[in-house]
Amino acid sequence: MNTEFIIGLAGQAVYLMLEVSAPMLIFGLVVGLIISIFQATTQIQEQTLAFVPKIVAVLLALLLFGPWIVTKLVDFTSQILGNLYLYIG
Repeated sequence: MNTEFIIGLAGQAVYLMLEVSAPMLIFGLVVGLIISIFQATTQIQEQTLAFVPKIVAVLLALLLFGPWIVTKLVDFTSQILGNLYLYIG
């Protein structure tokens, strides 16, 4: 294992984390935007109004995309362990 391999592996890990967290972040962003528009039009300035819908949206996204997330993480882990096996063996 050389330096380029480790840096490439770290880059893949960061990209995977961005890819895996994107559905939850997008759902939270969309719900937050909708709540903000609702608050602006009704002039309700309650700060805690957006928390519960955002949490529910993120949990729903996690339930919807959970199997895909697990598959991506298992594939990445098996790739790492396969590379480790090739390096050791």
